[in-house]
Amino acid sequence: MIRRRRNSGSEVQVPRPPRHDRHGRAGRSLVTKPPLPPLDNRIDRFDLIAGSTAEFLRSVTPELRDVRYEFAALPLDDGVDGILRWKVFPDEHRIVLFRIPIQRLSRLHRNDDLHRRFAVEEAVLRASAEYLGVSPWDLGPGRFHGF
Repeated sequence: MIRRRRNSGSEVQVPRPPRHDRHGRAGRSLVTKPPLPPLDNRIDRFDLIAGSTAEFLRSVTPELRDVRYEFAALPLDDGVDGILRWKVFPDEHRIVLFRIPIQRLSRLHRNDDLHRRFAVEEAVLRASAEYLGVSPWDLGPGRFHGF
């Protein structure tokens, strides 16, 4: 038979800390960690950069407001020399940008996030300029004139 000692009123009980294990120490960490940052991959980055650049061009160039920008992974083989980075369909008011050639075949003098972003933006600008039949420098509303 197990006997328990009764607490006489003269002993002072020290309350345990709110978090403790069986040895009286606090736990090491929470079971759940802080939330992880959202996953970031090449496809999402390309869609975000190309989409925001296309929206900018639509807002400053009235001729591009009805143009539909589409993103595809790779072009189909048309028998053309080289690999297409974009294809323009003026009759359909459509521009198709190919993600993999733009991201992987661009010759960057520095391979970092900023220059990869510039490569995607440049491809959108050049494809839009080809659609309109103008120089890419003419797309900005008076931004580069006067230099």
